Amino acid sequence: MFENKNNTRHGMALTALLTLSGMAGTAWADAYEDAAKKWIESEFNPSTLSAEEQMEELRWFIKAAEPFRGMEINVASETITTHEYESKTLARAFSEITGIRLRHDLMQEGDVVEKLQTQMQSGKNIYDGYINDSDLIGTHFRYGKAVAISDMIEGEAKDYTLPTLDLDDFIGISFTTGPDGKIYQLPVQQFANLYWFRADWFERPELKAQFREIYGYDLGVPVNWSAYEDIAEFFSKHVKEIDGQRVYGHMDYGKKDPSLGWRFTDAWFSMAGAGDKGLPNGLPVDEWGIRVEDCHPVGSSVARGGATNGPAAVFATQKYVDWMREYAPPEAQGMTFSESGPVPAQGNIAQQIFWYTAFTADMTKPGLPVVNEDGTPKWRMAPSPKGPYWEEGMKLGYQDAGSWTFLDSTPEKRRLAAWLYAQFTVAKTVSLKKTLVGLTPIRESDINSDAMTEAAPKLGGLVEFYRSPARVQWTPTGTNVPDYPRLAQLWWQYIAEAASGDKTPQEALDGLAEAQDSMMARLERANVQPKCGPKMNEPRDPEYWLSQPGAPKPKLENEKPKGQTVSYDELIKSWEKES
Repeated sequence: MFENKNNTRHGMALTALLTLSGMAGTAWADAYEDAAKKWIESEFNPSTLSAEEQMEELRWFIKAAEPFRGMEINVASETITTHEYESKTLARAFSEITGIRLRHDLMQEGDVVEKLQTQMQSGKNIYDGYINDSDLIGTHFRYGKAVAISDMIEGEAKDYTLPTLDLDDFIGISFTTGPDGKIYQLPVQQFANLYWFRADWFERPELKAQFREIYGYDLGVPVNWSAYEDIAEFFSKHVKEIDGQRVYGHMDYGKKDPSLGWRFTDAWFSMAGAGDKGLPNGLPVDEWGIRVEDCHPVGSSVARGGATNGPAAVFATQKYVDWMREYAPPEAQGMTFSESGPVPAQGNIAQQIFWYTAFTADMTKPGLPVVNEDGTPKWRMAPSPKGPYWEEGMKLGYQDAGSWTFLDSTPEKRRLAAWLYAQFTVAKTVSLKKTLVGLTPIRESDINSDAMTEAAPKLGGLVEFYRSPARVQWTPTGTNVPDYPRLAQLWWQYIAEAASGDKTPQEALDGLAEAQDSMMARLERANVQPKCGPKMNEPRDPEYWLSQPGAPKPKLENEKPKGQTVSYDELIKSWEKES
């Protein structure tokens, strides 16, 4: 166990002074309790806890922090609204309440991963804790460099684990659990990738009549990709203009950039139906097309039993290319993720099949063309439509789960102090307010709170989605991916070849599958993953694998069945019946 030392001369001098006056313990305790009361009254409301329960929770932090007072702890996360709130508000509150000085650095997601990788490889402590996507669960589980949260709770952090942490209340805990049943990361924010549409346009009688006349069914929330394609064509080719403005039936991005990789790994092939059944991820073949056998990755190409270059993945890539060229604004082809994100808020996009709920806050700002005068949105979010290869029991889309991650290279005392801050950022005292600020819910109790019910009309379906039974079908990258940083960087380079037209989708995905197989074979040869590392299958005739049950799936004779839609109101009612 760590040694209990005061780390600052200032702290020692002040403690000595107070001791001489017989006031040390009382004065410190009063100062921290006063700070806790101040924060509860001024910032941490609403909460699912009463003010008394909040105070009890914060008293626990005050007591647990005693061995760490005066330390300076450094943590890192990517820059999104939720983490900005943590960095600017929660870190300051934590410092005032506990006496632990906390620096929460914000940076680009790629920089977080780079620093994490560097620390894992070098063994040198760079940060005491990271908020790192649960997409790396397969990486952390296999390399053995991350300290499992469940091991910490049972071991060195037993006396420093919040009694009211309530892991069962976290909606994403399955995402951060390895095949061995251990929890490796603690979710701190979540957002899904859903379907977005202009509900006000979809309700216009003249547009509804025109759509039914052309396509033979009702304009509504698309249930399948066929309907999405029809709606995209309808607004881009037939409607063309609404209220004097040129409109488009689709929005996307296609510039060669690392963000192009996320466009696919988050999790485009799963929406088409390329992988196997299973939640949170398909087994034995996941949404990246990687097959595992007895927890060992064995291949991503069809020749090795994977599905990265199989018919369903090729179909999904072809649709991505075709829809962007035919139905999106011309400039979309040259945009990155961050450049394309604000476009729907400008008011000329009818729908978007691939839209992150993290944009909700930016999409509800007063004065936007997509927001009514009363502050309610003109748009709604809904479940993503299903591709023709999709089957019941499969995941249907992606959910980001930024999660606290601790490495074994961090000295134990520093790791435990950072663990206190991690728990503070998700504690019930603060979590509901943080959810309302960043709109990235992590707790069932917050989602079902009265405060969320009150906020729901202005959030375009976010609350309804997270309360719905459909929610479980949106999941992050899973444990089949053995080294997320190395494999993820391959995707954008090969997808860009299809996006630009330099190669066909089949050619681009053949290259991607081969590159992934080569990378996993290198990991196998290097024997760097002591637990469940790759054991690559020998290539064989792809027809062998395509004739087996499940993924990879043979090409369908008809990849465009009749379009199906549902009214948004009926969709919400069906959720309420199932809940």
